[in-house]
Amino acid sequence: MAAGPSKAADRPEDLTAAFRAVRARVGSVVFLCAVAVVCWWWAAQQMAGMDRGPWSPLGAPGWFLAAWTAMMAAMMFPSVSPTIALYARMTKSRNPLLVVAFAAGYLIVWAAVGVLVVAIAGLANAAPGQALAWDGLGRPLTVATLLFAAVYEFTPWKRACLGKCRSPLGFLLGTWRDGMPGATVMGAKLGAWCLGCCWALMAAMFALGVMNIVWMASVTALIALEKLLPWRRTATYVTAAVLVCLAVFVLVAPHALPGTTSVPMEPMSSASLEP
Repeated sequence: MAAGPSKAADRPEDLTAAFRAVRARVGSVVFLCAVAVVCWWWAAQQMAGMDRGPWSPLGAPGWFLAAWTAMMAAMMFPSVSPTIALYARMTKSRNPLLVVAFAAGYLIVWAAVGVLVVAIAGLANAAPGQALAWDGLGRPLTVATLLFAAVYEFTPWKRACLGKCRSPLGFLLGTWRDGMPGATVMGAKLGAWCLGCCWALMAAMFALGVMNIVWMASVTALIALEKLLPWRRTATYVTAAVLVCLAVFVLVAPHALPGTTSVPMEPMSSASLEP
């Protein structure tokens, strides 16, 4: 008896559906990477000449919030692209605007963090004298921030948040909502989990110099390592070791780090520098 035709041949619509799913997933990754590249370029252009070493001044509040949001898109989109790509595959409507809404919800969370940073910078600038000067509290506070970020790597909160970021399918199934509002809410929830995962690393970036492209790229690499490397424990230990090494260098040989002592130390302010 002759073998019957394959199911794929009997159902060409399955091939069409599979092709559309792959196209949606690849398209979303390409879109996110393109946005990240543009944001990297724009952030580098905007931060040129702004670096004042550890605890760099933030510039005008409006400018910083725009630059911060672009920085978050540049730094975070590569590592969250698997989750957003899977979301694009799982949506039945194949509407590309849903991906945009998801990404926008994600960035809204980080933009809100930028508002909080501006407020904290304002309080720091209101302190008497130069509280964060390198020859004052700036250097020991940088060391303490780096060591705290290293310790945070091993806390239950870090593990819980990182687990959500490393499990795209579980996250999507547990938070699924339909439509544009649902996509925005899901993106915001993912942003909240990523915030819980990465906030200490972001604090380390501020401690080293938020306007320094080297530290921005270094923190981006650590975030991607933690979220994408298959060996989770290895990624955690590598990240913690890097942070401890940086703390040691700041303590005993700050001149060996890029941008740490190349310019005079200034207090972290939200308005002391104009872009």
